[in-house]
Amino acid sequence: MDESKQSEPSEPVTPTDRTPVAGGSDAGAAATEGGAGRPDEDAALDDRGEALRGHSAGDEKVLRMGTASIPRLITEFAIPSVVGMLINGSYAIIDSVFLGHAVGEIGLSAMTVANPIMIVFMALAMLIGNGGNALAALRLGEGRREDAERALGNVVSLSLLAAVVVLFIGWNPVLVNGVLDLASATEEVRPYALTFIQILCSGFLLQCIGMGVNNFIRTCGAPNRALGTMVVGLASSVAFNFLFVIMLGWGVAGSGLATVLGWGCSCATVLWYFCGRTDVPMRLSVRSMVPNVPLIVTILGYGLPSFCVQAGMAVVNFVINFQLVKYGALTPIGADDALAAIGVVQRIGQFTVMPLIGIAIALQPLLGFNYGARKVARVRKTLWYGIGAATSIAVVMFAGVELFAVPIAHGFGIKHDGLVDFTAFALRVQFLILPFVGFQIVSANYFQATGQPAKSVLLTLTRQILFLVPLLYLMPEMLPSLAPGLTGLDALYFAAPVSDLLATGTTAVFIAWEMVRLRRLARLCAQGAEA
Repeated sequence: MDESKQSEPSEPVTPTDRTPVAGGSDAGAAATEGGAGRPDEDAALDDRGEALRGHSAGDEKVLRMGTASIPRLITEFAIPSVVGMLINGSYAIIDSVFLGHAVGEIGLSAMTVANPIMIVFMALAMLIGNGGNALAALRLGEGRREDAERALGNVVSLSLLAAVVVLFIGWNPVLVNGVLDLASATEEVRPYALTFIQILCSGFLLQCIGMGVNNFIRTCGAPNRALGTMVVGLASSVAFNFLFVIMLGWGVAGSGLATVLGWGCSCATVLWYFCGRTDVPMRLSVRSMVPNVPLIVTILGYGLPSFCVQAGMAVVNFVINFQLVKYGALTPIGADDALAAIGVVQRIGQFTVMPLIGIAIALQPLLGFNYGARKVARVRKTLWYGIGAATSIAVVMFAGVELFAVPIAHGFGIKHDGLVDFTAFALRVQFLILPFVGFQIVSANYFQATGQPAKSVLLTLTRQILFLVPLLYLMPEMLPSLAPGLTGLDALYFAAPVSDLLATGTTAVFIAWEMVRLRRLARLCAQGAEA
């Protein structure tokens, strides 16, 4: 089958292009609007969903995404997804906490240097996994099971290829030292960061499958199972960190090894789900893993927005590290302690954004399935309920950071009073606009889930790159002249809230126009059903 003809879900299928829905115009209208929680399932399903009917109990878990109550589905999918993303964000926090108490500020500084590389790893896993998952959700909504399985298999094949590339970079002295230079590693911190990065490079395949392929379990209608695989990985990482770092005193090497073993435990449970069970809507097989170039291009295109979210964070971290070393050296805090402080801010920043990304990921199969089935009203409702949920979480996170900034700094093992005060200040400033970030993240992901990756990439880049990176250079030069009480180091932290505000405004314009387009699409589908 020619994948180039399959990879254009962003272009609505006009009513005249579709096979008439069994059951007449009433059934077709119901398929278009797909009211939440309708008891008559057949009335709410079109010919796309029917193509999956009757194969297994697992199919019914997928089909309900087009019929069940939207708030109930979002709650069911979002809770495990949010918890799962918090778990993913907790790996870095756990490493930092153990190292901060066992090794001291030098351990936190090493983690800060390694952080952008860790984000790049996550970006690659999301590029492959989220791209394939978005495509699989759309194909299941269209009733094309085999194409969904091929997406799953090619994601695993891409993971193997990416792991080889990462392993080569991590153990090539020239390349890995170039990465450390880019991360602004000082001579004191470099050997610790190098050890940690090389261990993570060796286990990247486990992360790529354990995290990237995990999302397919959610698309199979089993969000709690997807959460379970993450819990297994995190619990294992905590146990191994305690054993290796605290009990055996292996320091940074022990922390890296504990992280990799945690990924391995998660990876094993994910593979068992798709290879060891027979009642799932998608199965992983050798046949489905045969590389298909057009399909791979489509997967990477769909995954590009998720990659940009994480890669943008990595670029920002590289820039911040460079600016911290530059401006930190001009203050009594010093370059190494400035890196330790930003390490805490970065960990908390990732932790607060992870549940918002979790909401966006939870919505992806619901948006993709219903958009693929042309249930436009359900698509709109899913988006707005998701934005409301993400905003609520962001407000809670904002309050927590503002109220507990000092205890957070102490929790990471920072003891020096001046450094504690500076870290608390940086935390409070960094998250001033956090309540609006949920809207921006969910809206950008909406375009990815509905097969419009170019818009999603653009909106993602506004927050991560286009606005933030220039501000990181402008703020230390401009803000101290406007507010003499601030140093260049202080001014760095005001770049993030200004960038978030500009990105949110840009996203609101795109969403307003998208609502107009969806209303037009709904009318076209309704007219086609009546014809």
